[in-house]
Amino acid sequence: MYNPAEDNSTPMYEINRGRVVRTLEFIQDVIVICLCIGLFSFMLLQVRDMFLSLLPPLNFHAVTADILFLLILVELFRLLIIYLQEHRVSIGVAVEVAIVSALREVIVKGILETNWTQVLATCAFLLVLGILLILRVWLPPTFEGIDPEQAVSKRYKNRAKSELIETNHH
Repeated sequence: MYNPAEDNSTPMYEINRGRVVRTLEFIQDVIVICLCIGLFSFMLLQVRDMFLSLLPPLNFHAVTADILFLLILVELFRLLIIYLQEHRVSIGVAVEVAIVSALREVIVKGILETNWTQVLATCAFLLVLGILLILRVWLPPTFEGIDPEQAVSKRYKNRAKSELIETNHH
């Protein structure tokens, strides 16, 4: 008389995760491209201001601060470009930006005009950043498909398996 309702265990719709991820990555790339354009425009304005500060009377302190600030902006721009190319944040470039930023603050304020505790804290900060810059050489590049957590998990499973085999033989 009537047909029984079919039991559909599949949902009414399925989310295509790959498509969602690609869409979100595209949106993220658009945001980073907008940041690049904005940063590049700001860099052009800073270059204009720097050249205007070179006109007499010359303020060496302001010119030095402008040059160092431009170097920071260039490094930030390079960080964004690396992110667009590889979809990762470069530890080395980020540390270099932090080092140049800290040194800029010390140079702009003047080492003799800075409180000794701030000089000591800046030295400690620069030392930690320098150590991080050296250590990153030995860190495995996880963006090339090396997942440290998987490697540790695999080692643990192999060790547990070999221990199980040893206990079964004894």
